[in-house]
Amino acid sequence: MRADCATPKPWPQSQNMLLKIAEMHRFKAILFDLDGTLVDSAPDIRAAINRVLARKGRRPLDLPEVVSMIGDGAPKLVERAFRRTGEPYPADQIDVLTQVFVDFYDGHGSTLTRVFPGVVQALKSQKEAGVLLGICTNKPQGPTEQILEGMGLAPFIDASIGGDVLPKRKPDASHPLAVLNKLGVTPADAVMVGDSPNDVNAGKNAGLPTIAVSFGYTRVPPPEMGADILIDHFDELQEALSKLT
Repeated sequence: MRADCATPKPWPQSQNMLLKIAEMHRFKAILFDLDGTLVDSAPDIRAAINRVLARKGRRPLDLPEVVSMIGDGAPKLVERAFRRTGEPYPADQIDVLTQVFVDFYDGHGSTLTRVFPGVVQALKSQKEAGVLLGICTNKPQGPTEQILEGMGLAPFIDASIGGDVLPKRKPDASHPLAVLNKLGVTPADAVMVGDSPNDVNAGKNAGLPTIAVSFGYTRVPPPEMGADILIDHFDELQEALSKLT
């Protein structure tokens, strides 16, 4: 049989999947929140904030209490922790206590933290398909980078901006727009993925379609956050992205 008449061999399954992603994907970039979206970081956050509370003679917080406080940055977490455990702490001391919290948390953000199921494969698939991946989180930049490294996610991430880098943070549009600027991508070519109203509203304020996960740290029922699509597992991410096309 002539070579040009030979039946072509099928691509391996992984190559077929990458081609499918590339063909169906109109997005050049995906922005992800971190806490409650890619990683379950509440146990390490709880350990650090309880050390701050103990220093001031306050009771420790349980895990559900801490989960309900996550999402608006470290200063707001500290403020809520002291309000929950007694008299609110003087506003002019919150910054001082926030630094104490960050010092306790620094270097220990990956001790009890775990990556949510399906995250690594989802990031790997998107990265291999040529999609740029960014982190847009209200967590401080230092702990953000440590978690990405400690959890083995850093190789997939092209840009990250934490909540202490800019004058404003999510839900302000300037936060996701700054990440997109680092990636060199316009809002028309990107999507926001998160677990809270801050993430959904930040995406909308920046002109991005939004995907929300149902398993995060939101204080609002996930179906009521207003995301364009809600997913229950990262195995559903590609299908959600395809629907947004």
